[in-house]
Amino acid sequence: METTKPLPATSGNFIKQIIIDDLKTGKVNEVVTRFPPEPNGYLHIGHAKSICLNFELADEFGGRTHLRFDDTNPVKEDTEYVQSIQEDVKWLGFEWEKLFFASDFFEEMYARAIVLIKKGKAYVCDLTAEQIREMRGTLTSPGQDSPYRERSVEENLDLFERMRKGEFAGGEKVLRAKIDMASPNVNLRDPVLYRIAHAHHHNTGDTWCIYPMYDYAHPLEDAIEGITHSICTLEFADHRPLYDWVVRECEMACVPQQYEFGRLNVTNTVMSKRKLKLLVEEKVVDGWDDPRMPTISGLRRKGYTPEAIREFCREIGVVKSNNSTVDEKLLEHFIREDLKLKAPRTMAVVQPLKVVITNYPEGQVEQLEAENNPENEAMGSRQIPFSREIYIERDDFMEEPVKGYHRLFPGNEVRLKHAYFIKCEDVVKDADGNVIELHCTYDPETKSGSGFTGRKVKGTIHWVEATQAKPAEFRLYEPLILDETAGESDDFLSNLNPNSLETLQGFVEDNMKDAKPQDKFQFFRHGYFNVDSKDSGAEKLVFNRIVSLKSSFDPKK
Repeated sequence: METTKPLPATSGNFIKQIIIDDLKTGKVNEVVTRFPPEPNGYLHIGHAKSICLNFELADEFGGRTHLRFDDTNPVKEDTEYVQSIQEDVKWLGFEWEKLFFASDFFEEMYARAIVLIKKGKAYVCDLTAEQIREMRGTLTSPGQDSPYRERSVEENLDLFERMRKGEFAGGEKVLRAKIDMASPNVNLRDPVLYRIAHAHHHNTGDTWCIYPMYDYAHPLEDAIEGITHSICTLEFADHRPLYDWVVRECEMACVPQQYEFGRLNVTNTVMSKRKLKLLVEEKVVDGWDDPRMPTISGLRRKGYTPEAIREFCREIGVVKSNNSTVDEKLLEHFIREDLKLKAPRTMAVVQPLKVVITNYPEGQVEQLEAENNPENEAMGSRQIPFSREIYIERDDFMEEPVKGYHRLFPGNEVRLKHAYFIKCEDVVKDADGNVIELHCTYDPETKSGSGFTGRKVKGTIHWVEATQAKPAEFRLYEPLILDETAGESDDFLSNLNPNSLETLQGFVEDNMKDAKPQDKFQFFRHGYFNVDSKDSGAEKLVFNRIVSLKSSFDPKK
């Protein structure tokens, strides 16, 4: 595991300061945090922030972090998600001290519920979920007591045991906390602690048919594990009094503390597992790891590195407000910064136009030298073939150039990257008038690196030698959501970008033939690309564009 960098003081990490104070005063002797996802979907970039925060805080202070699956809802959970979450955490560069499942503690939770019943702090209620909602009241009016609120301890113990034995149907009864139906905090108005669900559980099988609610299970898990700083997002701030109530009334030996921070929102992005699952189920995307998805697996397949994601999470810091939205361009900045010295630079033609260099000797192929990364000499150089036939980008030629266009057009001369000056002499068209081939001449005196100073050209274009070029598919991505904030609304499907994926067929240099999944390159002028981990193969390479380079001239403007 890579050594964790200390979280900078400038990051606005108020939780770090709390930990410093807790250690200084002796409130805690060791920092113990946890990352507690529910295994009901794949993790996304918002979870990455929580992962980095919990693991890096504990690492910085010599503590430990647990990975815990809050698997209290068997209807929505699956081992597929358990496995993917573990893979994502490891890929980000973190190792957990211990692995837990909430279901590991079901027996303990049941015993603590018995404690609550015996203390007169919990009761079995026969109201339906709808009736409970109706009687809960509003933010301005108190709730109504359940007609079953005053059942005796003996009756509640008997009913709760029978619930466990499976004598009742799903929804027929629940166990509720007895707190205060007039509390200004709606979460304290006799919340449900257990419900009946006759469903197979991925971890416990059919052992249980009653399952604890999150607000009951979560604080107990933290207390059992000895968590010192229970870090969650801001929407759980109103749940903190209930969190404290459960720990106190269940008489837990360890008393963890909950701290809330603002969740991560990113422009043009869906940040909800429910909505991401809908995108998958509606086949808007090609699975959870589609490179357009903000899931960690999607970002990985697209080509993002764990280093870039970690640096992004450190930069955005930890705040107490939910009102901030981070521009996705900031995440793009960090992947550019991470890859600029790592990724070999090579040439690829994504929309090929054939060029025949008429005065170049037929049958001759020469090898030209090209740097692998001008900003990193340690990456060395490579040999690239050059011959009479090459491919260039179709948009590097204009038959009738607009003002300011310095690439190839009839009568104009440009430099081929790493090669020679060529001049367009003739244009070949098909029966429909489409340009299908260019005939050019080259000047052998202008070879790159020869020191030629006879004349200047304003344009440099890239190319690929035609006879040895390797066919490749290029997938160019745009944001999946058109409106910057539409991902946060329920009608986000109406704001999908129809151009979120463009697939092009072209060629790459011959030396790319051995490129493996997850290999990353910078293609001259096109951006950073990653070899796709699913669809790329020996017959045809498939590249996902991670991020573009800074924009160059656009003839459409």
